[in-house]
Amino acid sequence: MSKQPHIIIFNPDQWRGDVMGHMGNPAAVTPNVDRFAREDGVSFSNAFCQNTVCTPSRCSFMTGWYPHVRGHRTMFHMLHPEHNEPNLLKILKENGYHVWWGGKNDLTPGQEPVDPYCDERFHPTEEDWARWGLTPREGTHGGDQAWRGEPDGDNFYSFMKGRLDKGDEEVYGDWDWAMVLGAIDKIRSYDGDKPLCVYIPIGYPHPPYCVEEPWYSMTDRAALPRRAQHPENWEGKPSILKGICENQNLEAWTEDRWTELRATYYGMCSRTDHQFGLLTDALREADLYDDSAVFLFSDHGDFTGDYGLVEKTQNTFEDCLSRVPFLVKPPADRPVKPRVSDALVELVDFSATVYDLTGIDPGYDHFGKSLLPLLAGETDEHRDAAFCEGGRRAGETQAMELESASGRAGNDGMGLYSPRLRLQTTDDGSYHSKAAMCRTKTHKYVMRLYEQDELYDLVNDPLEEQNVIDDPEYREVRCELRQRLMRWYMETCDVVPQVTDRR
Repeated sequence: MSKQPHIIIFNPDQWRGDVMGHMGNPAAVTPNVDRFAREDGVSFSNAFCQNTVCTPSRCSFMTGWYPHVRGHRTMFHMLHPEHNEPNLLKILKENGYHVWWGGKNDLTPGQEPVDPYCDERFHPTEEDWARWGLTPREGTHGGDQAWRGEPDGDNFYSFMKGRLDKGDEEVYGDWDWAMVLGAIDKIRSYDGDKPLCVYIPIGYPHPPYCVEEPWYSMTDRAALPRRAQHPENWEGKPSILKGICENQNLEAWTEDRWTELRATYYGMCSRTDHQFGLLTDALREADLYDDSAVFLFSDHGDFTGDYGLVEKTQNTFEDCLSRVPFLVKPPADRPVKPRVSDALVELVDFSATVYDLTGIDPGYDHFGKSLLPLLAGETDEHRDAAFCEGGRRAGETQAMELESASGRAGNDGMGLYSPRLRLQTTDDGSYHSKAAMCRTKTHKYVMRLYEQDELYDLVNDPLEEQNVIDDPEYREVRCELRQRLMRWYMETCDVVPQVTDRR
């Protein structure tokens, strides 16, 4: 075995933490992650991201910092080494790892080269496509968007694309398939003397909701669990949810239509599960599996019809958005007790676990806690609460994401993301209010800067349909969680560099 383990990071985008068979979901077809949790690793049923959109979440789990530590609360503020901001990939490379990166970014500045972070940034060639026997296809956002229908119709903002036509080929050869197959090629051919880090941040199951057969038809529609419903007139919920609902124009949808959308999303998760199985099979065939630490986790979740909404938003923290799959297998020389653990864990714990496994001192203070004691079965206690945050202050123009509004997302009312973005790019109303979540195993408290706070009794109301913040019966719980949130801010509000200056 290598002195340091290989690090394999399989990072799907927008996979809800409840869409896995071993989590008790009867409609989820995920045999590979189910077997992984049963035989090889630990799956955490109470794993939470620290922000519910892509870039802030990735900046958080690649540093072990919460978004507020350095203001990573938008899609357009990445990790900058010149600002003394760390990055796990860069640290691994500087400590002797060969880092292969295939997939999306949403982590490092697009205007800067990626050389500091990886040895290889994979892009498929014509020869790759030919060797795989696939025709490169458009991504989920590209090509003819006739599937959306008319702008005034009730499908235009639904993200519901449906079955993908793969023709006579085995799979629909999109970018995700290229990244997975490229990673498998790398694993099979790698003969370097350095430990290997393979980072695969794929796009699925991020909507539009679409997938090819056999995954499109794989989900038993009748087995889907109940959708969460919003309270009448959105009473007790943050204003952005009501605004998105009105803008998405899905309120007339029948339950049958919601069922098809949800089943398509579940099929996307099943395809992602299949790709994970191909990856772990390749590790075994290359005799690298036992020498590898394998991580599977998503950056955040997806509404998928809950509360009558699709996609996600940046400053609400329902479990469908903040709770994520998080599975870990250590290398064979580290103890592991395969199971589903109900310990409260956070994605900031990912980088801390990598540092513990590799023996690397990252040279900065962070807030993650190594998962190795949990993996070994020594305990199922890890944290007393999990935290998530987002939104912005009034007047904080740089956090309005005006770049998205003027780009493909479209603030002209036509882009897929317009129902959300048009609410984020204005100070009219309190739609994009700054907020933070403190979640225990039994309750969830959300403090909001400009709006009513939220409190949910997760034992009696697991779908978070009734805000009990003003219920006197919950006064003690409300005070306790508010104090816990304040202590968290005090503990994590900043980091002091470990290198001091001369006066």
